[in-house]
Amino acid sequence: MRSSPARRRSFQFSHWSFMFAEIAVWSFVVLAVTGAVLMVFYDPGMSQVTYDGSYGPLRGLFVSKAFDSTMRLSLEVRGGLLIRQVHHWAALVFVAAVVLQLLRMFLTGAFRRPRTGQWLIWVTLLALGMAAGETGNALPDDMLSGGSLWLITSVVQSIPVVGTWALSLLFGPDFPGDRVIPVMYGGHLLIPALMAALLVAREWLMRRHGHSRFIASLPARSGARPMMALATTGMLVILGFGFQIAPIWLYGPARPTQISAGSVPDWYMGFLDGALRIMPGWELTLGDHTLSLAVLVPTLVIPGVFFTALAAYPVAERFLLSRRGRRDAMGRPKTASRMARETAARDVLDQPHETPVKTAIAVAGITFYGLLWAAAANDQIAHQFQLTVNAVTIFFRWAVIVGPVIAFVITRWICLALQQTDHDVAEHGVETGVITRSPDGGFHERLTPARQEPAIPSGR
Repeated sequence: MRSSPARRRSFQFSHWSFMFAEIAVWSFVVLAVTGAVLMVFYDPGMSQVTYDGSYGPLRGLFVSKAFDSTMRLSLEVRGGLLIRQVHHWAALVFVAAVVLQLLRMFLTGAFRRPRTGQWLIWVTLLALGMAAGETGNALPDDMLSGGSLWLITSVVQSIPVVGTWALSLLFGPDFPGDRVIPVMYGGHLLIPALMAALLVAREWLMRRHGHSRFIASLPARSGARPMMALATTGMLVILGFGFQIAPIWLYGPARPTQISAGSVPDWYMGFLDGALRIMPGWELTLGDHTLSLAVLVPTLVIPGVFFTALAAYPVAERFLLSRRGRRDAMGRPKTASRMARETAARDVLDQPHETPVKTAIAVAGITFYGLLWAAAANDQIAHQFQLTVNAVTIFFRWAVIVGPVIAFVITRWICLALQQTDHDVAEHGVETGVITRSPDGGFHERLTPARQEPAIPSGR
């Protein structure tokens, strides 16, 4: 029986991996609600005032209005600290959910037509989520965010030609100046508006094209969206209530000449920190201009290549497959109509082991990211294992080159082995563990035919 289009295109929680998109959506809703509440009490001004709040160790210090309002919000507004911490945790969970959603779509081939638009939306959401997190971290104007501003200064200055001009727009004539927090605040308000528009567009595309599915999916549960909303919101409230994050009263107000010891970025920016630590101090002189490759490459080139590769992969794969499939098994060129039929949109997702090269590329990328992330703790690794920081740094320099290659080869080999196992099971049957004796006296294991998944009509 064919289901109605409205029911078929509503949200269906038919596989556990589909929950990542819902977690991202409801984390963003929590971000928007808590952010609206925080706006009521936050003042982005950078003019200096004397702190006379409830926290004794800082009383009497000159602080910015941004820091003062954040302190009052955290320690004097009823429920303010909970809202701040829920907001921060929601930002971390949102980026994690987007990363997992992209990984799920990549491994299963859900980025192919007609869902390429959704893939591009998620890639853009990842970049915007990281930018929103960085602009938000700067708003309290505490010692931790002050260190981030120093890093932002170095990154902007490393941009060829327009770096100095962009720095003046951001900070004004002096560092830190009196405009950077208002600029960050404006960006922090604009970015969520763009993200909301993208999520609405993604919802529209999802309803238009329907949900992808696995052949072996569990029965769909159309009422899963309220359940996911409740679970996501409840978990974020638990995190905000029970796990302290960003205690700015312990960091103190930002000072241009000081930086906190042991400062670490949010988890999704750790790979940039690691890339900065292991990048050699290379410089390139062109005429009268010197390019600091030690900053430009890890902070701008690597992320730029990463996001460009993510966005371009569906087009590149479609181009390569079309070139490979222009001739049939007899070597004859295929007609345009035949190629169109063979490349028609599919609702059924790939199993990761069915596409060894694509899965190996994903694992190689994860390995590269993980090694950069681990390199951000090169000093702690050296201390714990009684090594020199230089030795650990040299190890990671080689590891980020060799490690992804090894991961690619091993993953492809595993996928091919799993394909061979599937082939053997389909040809000989599934082992039951039941031993029978044949009339000639031999013993054999009873095998059952492999279960064939029934085809599920798409309703189109």
